[in-house]
Amino acid sequence: MEQFDLIIIGTGSGNSVLTPDFDDWKVAIVERDVFGGTCLNRGCIPSKMFIYPSSIVETVRHAGELGVDAHIDRVRWGDLRDRVFGRIDPIAAGGEDWRNSLDNVTVFKADARIVGDKQVDVGGQIITADNIVLAAGARPHLPAIEGLDQVRFHTSATIMRLDNVPERLAIIGGGFIACELAHVFDAAGSQVTIINRGDRLLRAQDTEVSTRFTEVYGRRFDLQMGHAPTRLSQDGDEIVIERDGADEIRADELLVATGRVPNGEQLGVTNTGVQLDDRGYVVVDEYQRTGVPGIWALGDISNPMQLKHTANAEQRAVSHNMHHPDDLQTVHYSGTPAAVFAHPQIASVGLTEDQLIAEGRSYIAHTQPYSATAYGWAMDDDHGFCKVIADPETRLLLGAHIIGHEASLLIQQLVLGMRFDLTVDDMARGPLYIHPALSEVVEQALLEL
Repeated sequence: MEQFDLIIIGTGSGNSVLTPDFDDWKVAIVERDVFGGTCLNRGCIPSKMFIYPSSIVETVRHAGELGVDAHIDRVRWGDLRDRVFGRIDPIAAGGEDWRNSLDNVTVFKADARIVGDKQVDVGGQIITADNIVLAAGARPHLPAIEGLDQVRFHTSATIMRLDNVPERLAIIGGGFIACELAHVFDAAGSQVTIINRGDRLLRAQDTEVSTRFTEVYGRRFDLQMGHAPTRLSQDGDEIVIERDGADEIRADELLVATGRVPNGEQLGVTNTGVQLDDRGYVVVDEYQRTGVPGIWALGDISNPMQLKHTANAEQRAVSHNMHHPDDLQTVHYSGTPAAVFAHPQIASVGLTEDQLIAEGRSYIAHTQPYSATAYGWAMDDDHGFCKVIADPETRLLLGAHIIGHEASLLIQQLVLGMRFDLTVDDMARGPLYIHPALSEVVEQALLEL
């Protein structure tokens, strides 16, 4: 059994744990897939590289409404895909080559399985270390649908590498992965059907946002809502999707996008005393420590938010805390933003109105449409809005939710306000807002509070 000073399992944000402070440590890095984790290889980065040109397509489609006659000749899917992965794949390979070049680092390309007290099985070899970082992320959830194992299907890990755009794409799920990839494949030329068991898409968002988003997507996609798939079968090249109380759906390709599950149980973390919560996430304290001294966790394996920016912040804390036990750092989650890069975009920070009602908390809220601003009026926007929610006593922002053009940019000023405890009055009246920029929708929403 080979002894190391540190074992890192997972090379997403975990790969960044090794700051210069670790140059004299003997380190093992375990990765069963390509270096870089989900974000680089099959998540944030490639999806946004597909989404950007897809949004151009959608903009051109609606240009006539503004008096501009424009059209799309074709989307060269092969060129688009090769541009994306022709850039990403060398980065992943380069990261692995770099780690292999370091004298103090050993890279294990194998599945990791914890089999005992700080003992990790990597391809039949047992390694151990006083310090272990669990950064093995999450994987696509596969629902219990009869016949799923008998049909050809994709998840977000594979569908972006298709050789050809399917004529008919069926998507099971109504979360951000489903909505973003629906945007991509519709723009590329697929007839997209979204099959969702609920009556709204993006149900984790504020209800007002989710409702508006579903309305907008209903104009563009075939939304099959309220009837979950009960059975799948393969009929030649076609995938047949059966549902109780609804017509069957046939498609050329199927994307299963029903969420993601953390890899802690799969990794066997309980075999070394690490605890999992009732959803399967590794339990950590505010310093990213598990209940086992010397074992740390970060990213999607321990954080239900499953956001790359929180994983990076947790990585910085872990890197610091292993070397500074008397000066432990925490991650400040207050004001943690998230975005859905669909068309329209959605961005949010803080609590939703539904959460505040469930908690019985007092609040004030206002929703300001994009069309109330000069820029929104110029865009002829009919769906975008900024919703802000505040505490009536402290006047601090409790939540903000934006749907529409560049929502992911507009939210940032509200994120800063929440992070540094600015009142809505300070945010509304303190800075000068550029006129006639779209950011005025934030100013107007705050002023209404």
